[in-house]
Amino acid sequence: MKIDGRCHCGSVSFTAHIDPTRVMACHCTDCQVLSGAPFRAVVVAPIESFKIDGETRSYVKVAESGNRRAQVFCPECATPLYATAPENATSVVIRLGCVAQRAELKPAAQIWQHSELPWLSELPTIPGSPKQQAFLAPKPPQ
Repeated sequence: MKIDGRCHCGSVSFTAHIDPTRVMACHCTDCQVLSGAPFRAVVVAPIESFKIDGETRSYVKVAESGNRRAQVFCPECATPLYATAPENATSVVIRLGCVAQRAELKPAAQIWQHSELPWLSELPTIPGSPKQQAFLAPKPPQ
């Protein structure tokens, strides 16, 4: 499947060919911190299918697994774009939040579940709204 994406400000864009059955939800603490969310959805793409336009920045993080990963982001808006091996990369791990087709890419697996936040299973029971209304609604008197 061909995907495309961009950072929030539009300075960096990319295309890649992926296998949609390789989409994962990662619950590792690095993904929680780096995404600012309870987990991060990612997909692997072969490096030869990945084309990027625009300038990026990166830094190398040693993961809990011991792997060294270059975390690549837009230097203007700081959107996390992908991770890869810092040398001799054969693939990139694309962050789905910046992929245009993200709604079509349901995770096929969850990893690092020992770090999964305990309240995630309760999300379906928490009140919500199509936009921001649930957050702005007045709280009932206590």
